[in-house]
Amino acid sequence: MKLIAEFLKMKILFIIFYLSFLFYPAKAVTTKMFKVLDTCARYRLGEINANESIEKLKLKLTNSSKNQPKDLVRKYCSVFTPNQKIEF
Repeated sequence: MKLIAEFLKMKILFIIFYLSFLFYPAKAVTTKMFKVLDTCARYRLGEINANESIEKLKLKLTNSSKNQPKDLVRKYCSVFTPNQKIEF
């Protein structure tokens, strides 16, 4: 009986340990998604400019034309709002 109790205790601890690793990545993805949507919303509202948005979104500019930062942010943010016709 004692052996069965120990086995069940270890099994429960293993399940709790395993589940803790499943929940952490989900939280990290949700946090990252929120930061992207927040940055896109702040850019759209004019609280931050295109260069600040690029820095926060960790995007890379290929060349330094004047309109390219705005186009890059607009295209990137449009991916996160595909069902809405929002002009960035």
